[in-house]
Amino acid sequence: MLIDSHCHLDFEALSGDIDGVLARAAAAGVTGMVTISTLVDNFSTYAAIAERYPNVWCSVGTHPHNADKELHIQTDDLVRLSAHPRCVAIGEAGLDYFYDNAPREAQATGLRRHIAASRITGLPLVIHSRKCDDDMAAILTEEAGQGAFPFVLHCFTAGQDLARTALDLGGYISFSGIITFKNAEDIREVAKFVPADRYLVETDAPYLAPIPHRGASNEPSFVRFTAEKVAEVRGLSIEALGAETTANFARLFAKTGLA
Repeated sequence: MLIDSHCHLDFEALSGDIDGVLARAAAAGVTGMVTISTLVDNFSTYAAIAERYPNVWCSVGTHPHNADKELHIQTDDLVRLSAHPRCVAIGEAGLDYFYDNAPREAQATGLRRHIAASRITGLPLVIHSRKCDDDMAAILTEEAGQGAFPFVLHCFTAGQDLARTALDLGGYISFSGIITFKNAEDIREVAKFVPADRYLVETDAPYLAPIPHRGASNEPSFVRFTAEKVAEVRGLSIEALGAETTANFARLFAKTGLA
């Protein structure tokens, strides 16, 4: 049994065939998934998908690419919307210095508002972090000092230092199809030392399809290939990895009621 902890069912590549996407996921042993928010103003779309399917949940948040478009979104807005019964997480929010699609100040402001919402609600914060290790570590450390909050570094591509900082602060790390790529040895090294109770698997579908589907449109059923690679790296059977990651998901995303 596997759970895709991060996908985007509202994106065009998947939204036209959600029934088929879920059927293929079920056939691959994927029993649930979270469709992740990138724009708070589109929350009704994510909520509607999660309302329609009992094994799909959603989040509420602003992707860092959109940070400057949603500076009007305050912590109170996130808290209010997250009360929806199918909303199980805050985010994704964070920092992306690779594309810099939004001013860094706006990204940091958004991230801190989302952290505050996570702290208030107890819902996990789904963090997007790319090419920003030092700033991300500093913000997480500073904010944790003001009060703990649950979080996961999704689609992990950062260095070992940020991984260890996140783990020290009680965070989780989620691995995507990137871990199957030939040049991803650094990520595989992180996958070796993450504690058994602190890691997840995901697709980030429709992006980042794992080998052997690299270059194709990704979908939740493909999380199995990511899981197989993480299991190989950690010296586990796929069944054991499925049990660990499902238990970790249930613990972090407690509002799903799977625990």
